[in-house]
Amino acid sequence: MFKDNWIQALAEFEAKGTPCVMVTVLEDKGSVPRGAGTKMLVTENEVIATIGGGHLEHVAMKAAQEMLAQGESDMKVECFNLGARLGQCCGGMVTLSFEPIGQQRHMLALFGAGHVAKAMVHILATLPFKVIWIDEREDQFPGVIPDNVEMRLTDDPVGEVSTLPTNSMYLVLTHNHQLDFDLSRAILKRGDAKYFGLIGSLSKRKRFDYRLKERGFDDATINTMICPIGIDAVKGKHPAEIAVSVTGELIACYQGEQIANKRESSTHSASQKQAEKLSILKREPEDNDNKNNEKIRA
Repeated sequence: MFKDNWIQALAEFEAKGTPCVMVTVLEDKGSVPRGAGTKMLVTENEVIATIGGGHLEHVAMKAAQEMLAQGESDMKVECFNLGARLGQCCGGMVTLSFEPIGQQRHMLALFGAGHVAKAMVHILATLPFKVIWIDEREDQFPGVIPDNVEMRLTDDPVGEVSTLPTNSMYLVLTHNHQLDFDLSRAILKRGDAKYFGLIGSLSKRKRFDYRLKERGFDDATINTMICPIGIDAVKGKHPAEIAVSVTGELIACYQGEQIANKRESSTHSASQKQAEKLSILKREPEDNDNKNNEKIRA
């Protein structure tokens, strides 16, 4: 856990896009565990090197992780008296700096390598995302991908859902209607998505809602699925326009905005609802949803 070579670790964090806080002993007075210039790196779940251990280090680690959680970018300086209050008996004083390095990245699982996804990765490359791009079709991936995008070629896209971290964002843009549904089931079953968007129209939304209810999902869970996706004010159907619209929604999400689930307001009569239900049951499942991928709103 406490590696001495923080320089190497810092280089690795930079290459992976992992944000961290560098904690440095700026000044020491009296008896202290480590002298001025000692450094420690703190990530969301890892500590590299040490500023001396004990409760001081614990407090410093928690303060650094809080800065990461809040997305703070400004350096802080704090002075600590190593007395009874910190549970240490050195009796000296230590001044620490807390310097955020790197930008907090949001984990996004992007399923499907079609036209919209290809347009999106160019935009996502300029934003604080770590993208896992998943598809079964090797020939659909471009030859060059941005540094913050990891390509995963797999015969089991649904199986990849279980490998992703808690609080990930999910975007389902595949070429196959049944695969979209299977992914939706897996993502909703996890129940820990920060955002889950599914490309499609309100008609597709209604079909999926019905099928999910038939498989035991309740309304509260189903309503965490965003479909249609994208900012309502952007009406364009070009892949680049859809990509901008959907990326805007992702930005709003990580900035803390509440994203509406886009479910159509229920003002229909009971007979209208029953007619819609029968229509859904009679309709054959779509083998390929590419026709509807360009039109994300009804």
